[in-house]
Amino acid sequence: MSFMKINDLHVHYPIRGGFFNTVIDNVYAVDGISLEFEKGKAYGLVGESGCGKSTTGKAIIGLEKITSGEIIYEGENVTHKRRSFDSSYNRDIQMIFQDAHSSLNPRKRVQDIIAEPIRNFLKLSPDEEKRKVNELLAIVGMSEDVKLKYPHEFSGGQKQRIGIARAISCNPKLIIADEPVSALDLSVQAQVLNFMKDIQQEFGLSYLFISHDLGVVKHMCDHISIMYKGRFVESGNRNDIYNNPQHIYTKRLLSAIPDVNPIGRDIRKRERIKVESDYVVNHKSYYDENGKVYDLKQLNESHQVAMNAHEKGGI
Repeated sequence: MSFMKINDLHVHYPIRGGFFNTVIDNVYAVDGISLEFEKGKAYGLVGESGCGKSTTGKAIIGLEKITSGEIIYEGENVTHKRRSFDSSYNRDIQMIFQDAHSSLNPRKRVQDIIAEPIRNFLKLSPDEEKRKVNELLAIVGMSEDVKLKYPHEFSGGQKQRIGIARAISCNPKLIIADEPVSALDLSVQAQVLNFMKDIQQEFGLSYLFISHDLGVVKHMCDHISIMYKGRFVESGNRNDIYNNPQHIYTKRLLSAIPDVNPIGRDIRKRERIKVESDYVVNHKSYYDENGKVYDLKQLNESHQVAMNAHEKGGI
């Protein structure tokens, strides 16, 4: 049973020009996507840079203005209530930002950074707040003596842990993780990802995991949506996407996943060449005359692919 639904979300940015500075066109950053979130599950949003992934996450949490569409949370339309300071939606939906350093106020100590959402929503006494901050630091594997330090005194992985501690401070239902490990080295990436899975199991969290790395998403997510030019080209569970990809864009992304295993290297190279040649010859059949992604069509109970009626009949 889903606790939140995103219905036909659009985020458009006007392009102005001419003598009177009128709107002459729009940038369709997000152009009609729908999502559902269930408790305790992780959802992946994958695509190349500029496809609209981060804009989607920011629109859900209220950092971007929605052009049209609706957000239904616990049966209530909260599309225009997300910016209300005391909204329960703001407490239950939190975000981990891609740039951990920029997301932390450099003038505040760690204890104040983590305590800010607690002060906004939980209204604890000073002693209770102190205990809560200590508990959160312990959860993310940091000692209590870091409370009086400033963000610039920490490494990238430690800053990301502080961001995670802040995000889980009010026991949210959904955390939007916008490429939380893309700026970290590989050893720290694995540490942070495994930690995020641990707290998901402990607190029953749901994730919207935004990334361009299909290898990371495979490790983290139960359901995956592939995004291109503001629209979904394919959506399904992990098995659907990795073992039965249907859209040419999904196949290209999968073929680009690096594999250090030398066994089968030639086979993988031939597969990449085949996918690329297929794209060159047939890519126009996957998009309409304006280059826009088709609407999603249902292949089975869990798997949806963007295709026209002719393609649907041929699969």
